[in-house]
Amino acid sequence: METPKLGSSPHVRSQDESVKSADRRNFLRNAGMATVAGAVFLAGCDKDDDMTPTPSAVDLGSGDVGILNYAYALEQLEAAFYTQVVATPYSGITDAEKTLLTEIRDHEIIHRDFFKAALGTNAIPGLEVNFSSIDFTSRASVLGAAKLFEDTGVQAYNGAGNLIKSGDYLLIAGKIVSVEARHAAAIRDLLMPNSTSFAGDDIVDNNGLDKAIKPADILAAVKPYVKTTITASNLPTS
Repeated sequence: METPKLGSSPHVRSQDESVKSADRRNFLRNAGMATVAGAVFLAGCDKDDDMTPTPSAVDLGSGDVGILNYAYALEQLEAAFYTQVVATPYSGITDAEKTLLTEIRDHEIIHRDFFKAALGTNAIPGLEVNFSSIDFTSRASVLGAAKLFEDTGVQAYNGAGNLIKSGDYLLIAGKIVSVEARHAAAIRDLLMPNSTSFAGDDIVDNNGLDKAIKPADILAAVKPYVKTTITASNLPTS
């Protein structure tokens, strides 16, 4: 996890930086609207609805249902994380940072609720998360965790795309992963402004492509942040 490079006044932005931040927030807002163009029926969902506590173990299932549950599990994790970030802002957070993180939270909640609605009775229960290793009072800790979750999310969608059989679900997954990539770039820019880290070689390969990671490896990477045991032995592999 990279350490943020901070200047002598880490929470004071120049006028140009403020304009850049505003443009980026508008970009993210528009991206979020595009992602859910086919799911406007979810507009009535309350973003503050509590997730029902889950049993100690859940199985994702098989086929497209299993892949959708896999995505649903990851979106639950991200939504819970950003909900906590916004509810308990870290020390020294700027208005621009809080606005950005709030918009990312709203996107993740929309993604989570989309999968829950699409899966219907096939949806896994709400997961119990474990954020004990994250210091929510620390900017470096919060943004470092956000970077991990966003990079992992992009790699997860890329690694699962070829496993989806339904063209409709693949289209939605493609729209969501593009928004997750925008989130990842925005978080990296907060950590290391004015650098090329938003598309660093740790996430983009020599062919100019984002990495694609298999579900089993992604679930192992996020396991420390989820108390619920997730089994994925029935997921498709090809």
